[in-house]
Amino acid sequence: MLASGSPARLRLLHAAGFDPTVIVSGVPEDDVALTDPADLVSTLAVRKARAVAAGDAAAIDRAVVLGCDSTLLLDGVALGKPGSADAAAERWRAMRGRRGELLTGHCLIDLPSGREAVAVGRSTVHFADLDDDEIAAYVASGEPLEVAGGFTIDGRGALFVERVDGDPSNVIGLSLPLLRELLQRLGIPIMELWR
Repeated sequence: MLASGSPARLRLLHAAGFDPTVIVSGVPEDDVALTDPADLVSTLAVRKARAVAAGDAAAIDRAVVLGCDSTLLLDGVALGKPGSADAAAERWRAMRGRRGELLTGHCLIDLPSGREAVAVGRSTVHFADLDDDEIAAYVASGEPLEVAGGFTIDGRGALFVERVDGDPSNVIGLSLPLLRELLQRLGIPIMELWR
């Protein structure tokens, strides 16, 4: 089960051979007062996964719940979803021509045993030096408003990312290599979860 309403995360899982049930956790993301970005994303990932695991889903045999949360670290500040056009434009003016670190917290819970595996994926994103017209057009598309960091690499935002050092799927919001590692930690063969 995927404890997220992110279409990008769901597309990644489908492409990797999984067909998860989506159950949005409903966990608020703005009430955590942690200053360390890795602690922030891992704490939110754990909360989301546990919220879904505590629901009716716990009755499903041999199921796992995956919770994720992402943020972009720029100049030591964790940047979540901009939420407004003004905030997204301001963010892009600060990011253009620079690089940031995208952190994604992952929490995988094996429902039958209750065991959890938690880890944080890290990828460095190198942004193009956009001009003001490009920023305005990208913001007007609406794409950057509700995604961590205010950009995507699986949509229009890919035009403005020059390079990713590390796992690109982590930047999309779910590291597939890290998911494999978490499944291994819990002793769950990937093949059991493939559709």
